Amino acid sequence: MTTRLTPDICVIGGGSGGLSVAAAAAAFGVEVVLIEKGKMGGDCLNYGCVPSKAMIAAGKHAHAIAEAPQFGVSAGEVKVDFRKVHNHVHSVIGAIGPNDSVERFRAMGVNVIEAAAHFTDKSTVLAGDTEIRARRFVIATGSSAFVPPIPGLDTVDYLTNETLFERTRAPKHLIVIGGGPIGMEMAQAHRRLGAEVTVIEGFKALGKDDPELAAIVLDNIRAEGVAILEGSKVTLVEKRGKTGVRVHYESDSGAGQIDGSDLLVAAGRLANVEGLGLDKAGIEHDRRGIKVGANLRSSNSRVYAIGDVAGGLQFTHVAGYHAGLVVQQILFRAPARENRDIIPWATYTDPELAHVGLTEEEAAKRHGGRISVLRWPYAENDRAQSERKTRGLIKMVVDRKARILGVSIAGAGAGEMINMWALAITNGMKLKDVRGYVPPYPTMAEIGKRAAITYYAPMTRKPFVRWLVRFLRRFG
Repeated sequence: MTTRLTPDICVIGGGSGGLSVAAAAAAFGVEVVLIEKGKMGGDCLNYGCVPSKAMIAAGKHAHAIAEAPQFGVSAGEVKVDFRKVHNHVHSVIGAIGPNDSVERFRAMGVNVIEAAAHFTDKSTVLAGDTEIRARRFVIATGSSAFVPPIPGLDTVDYLTNETLFERTRAPKHLIVIGGGPIGMEMAQAHRRLGAEVTVIEGFKALGKDDPELAAIVLDNIRAEGVAILEGSKVTLVEKRGKTGVRVHYESDSGAGQIDGSDLLVAAGRLANVEGLGLDKAGIEHDRRGIKVGANLRSSNSRVYAIGDVAGGLQFTHVAGYHAGLVVQQILFRAPARENRDIIPWATYTDPELAHVGLTEEEAAKRHGGRISVLRWPYAENDRAQSERKTRGLIKMVVDRKARILGVSIAGAGAGEMINMWALAITNGMKLKDVRGYVPPYPTMAEIGKRAAITYYAPMTRKPFVRWLVRFLRRFG
């Protein structure tokens, strides 16, 4: 027997974006149905952000022991118990999981349906034996690992982010296909935990980031022993022995092959649109995801799409940002538009790599080349020297009126530092605002103010300014 529901909002997908919409609706007393066919918390909690950062943390501790002699401290040989690393990762997931649980959301007043959902027409969704006709629908189904059509890949037991964290045995030699953020983070973490690691990337590793800063990160990862083969196309994958794998590739320098014990496919993400019945609902979509406007509304005016499935930037915090914009429109009938210029991102390698706003190239195009690029290195920072974290720099792009357009940082703590610059760009701040604040000494975040001050250095070389300085020194 089919149950029929007519809530104000129906959310499809229990990841970070969908949960945010459902929680906000329930908090304001709005009737909301949340449909999730898999694990609550979505990819971020179960297969992505949380477990990967927990593994990175384990790798950092191992690396800290190896580096300790530089500080006059000896802790002996590094020993890694990979089963205990696995337990650490899953204990972190377990600690956070209750916040995203079915029980918690039902206690909030959200009607949670644990089933697959699909549209049957423009205003109806079927989930199990429940039919939902809502005033508004929000699709928040996220994305999944993209598995490229590589010959032979289906003949080996390869890993993706959805299976990587289930392992209790350390790989002897991990081969990673894909040099994006996920690939490079996991490559470095596994290297620090004792594995030999090779990364194969068809183009440039960390290619979406500023090349000058990405090079700083990649040089350090290579120095730790990770082999990174850029401009290399994987042509064939085959079994090697009972459990091993052999990867064939081609590059400008010729063909080659790598033998490994394990294979991780980290070649990007695909929006989860299959099985949703989008065509029946009149929702336009393609391989990148659901097509939406700046207000995140699809071609079906009843339906919004947020997060990875909306085909834009694929970050958990973007899904949360999207959720806020949709809630603003549905609950408060207030217009809202996505602004991608204010979205920060970070790659949690060591050193970290973070960015917000326009890149140098983007700013030059948008402002006709009338920009200034300011830099300050970590090596000129006292705190960085004291902690031996001197690799890296901050790069700041400003327009002719000294308005901050974009900031990129490669170095220790970059992911934390970028918060301040995200705030500055969101609020249209200028360099004078940065010049006027006082950072505590010694902190690595001082590099931002030092970079900002360099903007004013050329002014001191102008004749009038030089005369004014001499005058003030003499008569001031």
